[in-house]
Amino acid sequence: MTDDGTTTAAATGTLGYEQARDELIEVVRRLEAGGTTLEESLALWERGEELAKVCRRWLEGARARLDAALARPEELSDAGGGTD
Repeated sequence: MTDDGTTTAAATGTLGYEQARDELIEVVRRLEAGGTTLEESLALWERGEELAKVCRRWLEGARARLDAALARPEELSDAGGGTD
């Protein structure tokens, strides 16, 4: 994070889900606490939006992996498991 509360997009892209989530929680806490300038609040808001996108991408990826794993048993049983 730079002095103004932002990071580069490249650094955001390397965050794991838990890291992004924890930082997002801290950003929200700081915004809710108040006491920041308008410029600081805007920087925090923008950072929060970036972090939310990172979390959303991780969750969408996890959902896709889960859906794929759940679909596999059906594919196996449909591929000739039964003898009708």
